[in-house]
This record gives sequence, C-alpha cells and structure tokens, in this order.
Amino acid sequence: MTLSASQNRAGLALMAPAAMLAVIFLLLPLLAIFVLAFTDYQLGDRTLHFIGFDNFRELADEPIFWTSLGNTLLYSAVVVPGSVTLGLVSALLIDARTSLRSFYRTVFFLPVMASLLAMAVVWEFMLHPSFGIVNTALKAIGLAPHNWLKDGDIALYVLAVIGIWQSFGFNMVLFMAGLSAIPRDLYDAAEIDGAPNAWARFSLITWPLLAPVTVFVSITAMIRSFQVFDTVHALTQGGPSKSTEVLLYTIYAEGFEFFRSGRAAAITVVFIALVVAVSLMRFVSFKKNGKPA
Repeated sequence: MTLSASQNRAGLALMAPAAMLAVIFLLLPLLAIFVLAFTDYQLGDRTLHFIGFDNFRELADEPIFWTSLGNTLLYSAVVVPGSVTLGLVSALLIDARTSLRSFYRTVFFLPVMASLLAMAVVWEFMLHPSFGIVNTALKAIGLAPHNWLKDGDIALYVLAVIGIWQSFGFNMVLFMAGLSAIPRDLYDAAEIDGAPNAWARFSLITWPLLAPVTVFVSITAMIRSFQVFDTVHALTQGGPSKSTEVLLYTIYAEGFEFFRSGRAAAITVVFIALVVAVSLMRFVSFKKNGKPA
C-alpha cells in the first residue's frame, strides 16, 4: 500500500519531536565529547586549543588509565558469568515451581529496582570490619574477620559480588521470558522418548533453545558491567591504591576532581568505543540467529 504525501508529512511530523530530542540529548553531547577529546580544555576555562591526538598519546603512557581499564575488564569477567549463571539458575528454579512464583520473582528483582547508591551504603555497614554482619558471621564460626574494602587484593572482587547481587535479577527476568517461549510439548515428547531426568531435558531442549537468549543476556550484562560507578564511588573511591578504580570513575576524577575535561573526554571516547564494540557483538549474534538486531 502506497502512502499519500499527506500521510508521509503526518508521519514526519509525529517523528519530529522524538528526533529533535535525540539530537539535543544524544547526538550533540556525543559530538561535544568527541570535540573536547582533541582539546586541552579544563573545566572553567574560557578558551580551549586543539591539540590533536595528544590526549590519547598521554593516555597510552598513563599507568592509571591502564589500571582502570584492566580493573573494568576484570570486574566484567567476574560479574558477567556470575550474574548470567545465577540468573539462569534462578529462572529455572522459579519456572519449575508453580507456588510462590510471583513472590520469588519480586524478591529476586528487588535489587534491580533499588537505588544502587543506597544499597551500597547498606553493603558498607554489612562489610564493616568491626560490627558488620559478614565479619560477625565469620567470628561465629571461628574465622578471623577481614577488612574487605581496604584490602587491595580482594576489594575489586567484593565489588564484583555486589554487582552480581544487583544484576542477576534482571538476567533472571530475561531468561524467564526465554523459557516461556519454549513449547511445553517438547518436554512431553522428550519424556515419552525416554529422557531420564530433568538434566537430560535441560541439555537436550532447554539449553539449545535458550542459546540466543543466553548470548543476548551475556552481552547485555557485559555492557552493564562496564558502567559500574556507584559502588566504587560510594565504597572505595577507587582505592586502596587504585585497585578498584574503573573507567567511569577515572572519567569522573579527571573531569570533576582534576578539571581536565579534555582528558576525561578522551577516556570517554575509549569507553564509548568499548561499549560499541560489545554492542556490535550483539548485532552479529542476532544476524547469525536470523533475527533482527
């Protein structure tokens, strides 16, 4: 069916407000970041000078940048498999039970809806070296307490555990959506064909049919893990000795503590490139599975 000129104009008129908002709040800020990345601008200055790729060359020789990039990748390497696995297990357990299903879904999804900054304060009290519930429990079973957030060897892993706790509920909901799309007739057929137990039905039916969902959930979890900032800012401020400093916190420190806006913009460009690269993985995975990206 061919649309008339008036219908085309009406469609463009309806799209115009959303397009204008996208330009103002998305495209223009991105353009400003890319421009600032090639300048020596400092917050509050009235002038700026274009310095080419100097900011990026300085980053290449900056140990703190490589430390924050490594910490971000390590955090993601712990959070992604942990949150995806826990989300899948939770979805399978809830899907297998008919009673209290809504209750469990609500409880597991609560950390996603809660303010992570507020929850970080709760975790700070729980991990307190003197009166925190974690150390109190360790003392009760005869183990020595630990200063979890001040030990550079484990502080990042502690933040990763908090990240898993906060994000697995979101992954659970995505997996439950995938499970609901699997025809129940397949399980009945597998049982008739002699599938001996639940594990056999999972490996033969559930896991293969959940593969596209698993790829989507994994890539989404990876992008979300790159965006960690709240817990770092609230609990460790990048310490001790930069052991928990991640890319977003480095951007914040460069831009709003040292006022080096040009360098902060350069790190932001690297961060955007990292997220875009992971997003392209999602696009490619959808193409391979014959689904629109």
